[in-house]
Amino acid sequence: MVMNTFIKKLKYTPLLAMLLVSGCTKNFEEINTDPDALKDVPPQNMLVNVLRNAGEQFGGDVDGYGTFAGYIVKIQYPDNLSGLIPTDNTYGNRWAACYYNITQMNDLLKKTDDKAAGFKNIRIVARIWNNYMWSYLLDGWGDIPYSEAFKGRPEDGSVLKAKYDKQEDVFPAVLADLKALADELAAGIGTDELGEYDIIYGSKETGAAALKAQMLNWQKFCNSLRLRMATRISAVAPALAKSTIEEIAGNKLKYPVIETNAENCRMVYPGTLPYMEPWYESGIYGNRLNNWGMFDIFIDHLNTTKDPRIVSIARKNNAGKYVGFINGSENNPNPFTSISWIGEHYVNDPAGATPFYRACETYYMLAEAALSGYNVGITAKDAYEKAVTLSMQDNKIETSAITTYLAGAGKFNGTKERVYWDMWVALFKENYEAWSLYRRTGIPTTNYPSKLQKKHTDQPWRLPYPNNEYLYNADNVKAAATGTVDYNWGKRLWWAKDNGKE
Repeated sequence: MVMNTFIKKLKYTPLLAMLLVSGCTKNFEEINTDPDALKDVPPQNMLVNVLRNAGEQFGGDVDGYGTFAGYIVKIQYPDNLSGLIPTDNTYGNRWAACYYNITQMNDLLKKTDDKAAGFKNIRIVARIWNNYMWSYLLDGWGDIPYSEAFKGRPEDGSVLKAKYDKQEDVFPAVLADLKALADELAAGIGTDELGEYDIIYGSKETGAAALKAQMLNWQKFCNSLRLRMATRISAVAPALAKSTIEEIAGNKLKYPVIETNAENCRMVYPGTLPYMEPWYESGIYGNRLNNWGMFDIFIDHLNTTKDPRIVSIARKNNAGKYVGFINGSENNPNPFTSISWIGEHYVNDPAGATPFYRACETYYMLAEAALSGYNVGITAKDAYEKAVTLSMQDNKIETSAITTYLAGAGKFNGTKERVYWDMWVALFKENYEAWSLYRRTGIPTTNYPSKLQKKHTDQPWRLPYPNNEYLYNADNVKAAATGTVDYNWGKRLWWAKDNGKE
């Protein structure tokens, strides 16, 4: 009111214009700065934002990767794989999320570079997570912008169209950085507390003991990620894989790994909007559970092997049986309840979790390594049985049922195939990782693409590069995509097995 009266008294004279101009420009920044606002984003806030983003982006996939892995099929809408084209949605979102998260963590590292000792722990976690994002990009797309990525600013090199590096060059680089991080962690941690900003391993507890336990879990994830990546390339870079795996397994004191379900790398959600576990939010809260059925090959396998995890993974149909459904059926099941849906253990908890790495994976990989002749300090049989037990316990299966399974169809038979088949079951809900297992090993051999997709006989081999790359980095992305067919087939990833399908 005071300002309005003042303006009226001046009667819109030239003096008014002069006053307004001077009033809007003098001390503009000071006047328009919120004195209560932070001038910069604290590193802890940047970390929690990236971890949350990863959980939401990578934890909500039900079909898509779940279908590629042989777990889940669409039952409401025909699955003709129409989304597997260059787009900035769906799979393009995952590409963008990875590079966004790396950008944010690089910014965190830059902001704390001049006081690195005081932010040692958060910087280590940021670097570990960056490497996890790189592994995700490598497993989805293969050749990716790496060495020239994030060099767009003049001070960074003004590289606006980054070249694509070969995956066989990026894998060793990521493994080397993880090795450096593992050695840093083995030498000791910092004093800075991440607390509850770390929504994966953080807790309400404070103090030296809590910090030590928290960073030990990150140390274990770092080495477990090394184990996973080395196993991934074991068929194509055997020397690097063997030396990495034997180094980790041969010195668990220096290079500890995730070995118990309590140490699993996973994101647990608060359980209330807007932070519900993604499968619950879509399936139960969003009332879309009847959009998805269990893949027939998955239920057939669980039934044939009498795998007790079936009670956790799937629901019985309206006749009290476990029944899978065809991938890409032209007709819906009638009624929808005549087939099995996702089990309550995995979908019916708003405060559930998105898994990034489970303890059982460590032992499946050690079993495989032992069968390859690596010196890993445990027999293949013992590692396999430990893996199965951890997976069963994670699914709340009784000890007696575990014993029965390991003496029956789940009995170790000295083959990698037995390890792979059981690992496939254990990776349920880690759909992206299970899809990588299939592409690397050919297990499950029964896997097939949507029946509505007539041209190819296999699930997608890779993800399509996003449309923005074709718009703004056309020459480089087209060179990287040379040899691909229909964007997702034709050229397998470096480490993938040729299973004879097209």
